[in-house]
Amino acid sequence: MTYYDIVIVGGGPAGLAAAISARKSGIESILILERDTELGGILNQCIHNGFGLHTFKEELTGPEYAYRYIEQVLDEKIEYKLETMVMDITEDRIVTAMNKQEGMVMYQAGAVILAMGCRERPRGALNIPGFRPAGIYSAGTAQRLVNMEGYMPGREVVILGSGDIGLIMARRMTLEGAKVKVVAELMPYSGGLKRNIVQCLDDFGIPLKLSHTVVNIEGKERVEAVTIAKVENGKPVPGTEIRYTCDTLLLSVGLIPENELSKSAGVELSPITSGPVVNESLETNVPGIFACGNVLHVHDLVDYVSEEAERAGASAASFVRGDIKESSGKVIDLVATEGARYTVPTTVDVDRMPDLLTVRFRVADVFKESYVSVYYDDERIMHNKKRIMAPGEMEQIILQKKKLAEYPDLKTITIRIEKD
Repeated sequence: MTYYDIVIVGGGPAGLAAAISARKSGIESILILERDTELGGILNQCIHNGFGLHTFKEELTGPEYAYRYIEQVLDEKIEYKLETMVMDITEDRIVTAMNKQEGMVMYQAGAVILAMGCRERPRGALNIPGFRPAGIYSAGTAQRLVNMEGYMPGREVVILGSGDIGLIMARRMTLEGAKVKVVAELMPYSGGLKRNIVQCLDDFGIPLKLSHTVVNIEGKERVEAVTIAKVENGKPVPGTEIRYTCDTLLLSVGLIPENELSKSAGVELSPITSGPVVNESLETNVPGIFACGNVLHVHDLVDYVSEEAERAGASAASFVRGDIKESSGKVIDLVATEGARYTVPTTVDVDRMPDLLTVRFRVADVFKESYVSVYYDDERIMHNKKRIMAPGEMEQIILQKKKLAEYPDLKTITIRIEKD
């Protein structure tokens, strides 16, 4: 069994940034395990621009953004293995992996960083009636076919779901000569970034129908038509059906963190994010196992993934060196309620936290002219007005170590969305 100080599962933007951060923190023995044929993860198929504005202060495409980190991994001579599937992780950080060259191999890790990303929710989770003809794709699969394989999935397209990938594919298919007839969204609000709604739908005259879903798919060999209908109280409204002839249906109906490996390692998962429950160091309930990126919670911007991964890499390095401060036991619970859905992290140890700690969360609905309020137990200490907040965009607050030290008996920090 080979020993590495840090084993990183996943060579996408989170895994790359975590590896570089760990190296800069003084760790020499690092291994990245990636199941694909190249580093970069999902960014390799995201050929549109809009990446890197926060991290590099310039607009990059997905592959350009990924390559900035790949170059650093190569420069730092960080070891990585491609086409290597991790099969199991144990609580004592033994990583079992498999590839064509070596067969099954095992690594003992001083620390493990989970950076497996997320996957798309499939049709089977939707209960859409109709046959199972050709022409139904997840939006990410269609994106790979068009951008990397050079295939067009179809010419007349209906898209279900207004997540960012669905919005971007509406534009991409249009630019490739397809006719995108409609984007239907079950919720009364879009799940994507506002800028994507404007740039991908409005600029191309593609209609977005909120509170609508697919109620029928016609065609046995190939999709021939799709019927959508308005939804109220979770049920289609009779008489509101609209039929679109098409040969392709793209599904952009949500992303799920890839946490099968996390479960096998005994990592506690959040019922809301489906990602690990972590503390201020992005460490899970299993000592020495850290998580970052979309495996932790689904992000809207890759810049935030990189920022989070850097913290995970530095924290894992501290764990390996054994220089994480002893806790005095002063652990504060972070609670999201009344419009806020979850927080990452979920606990904060004041002795171990950095001087400034970013806490990210999402809201449960669209809120206009509302406040993000933060309570230390029952005392409101933050009350920031936001013109608009939507579930598709992450929000954040900054906790100050110096401020928390003024509340020695603090038990709970609560985030609420308030009207006044």
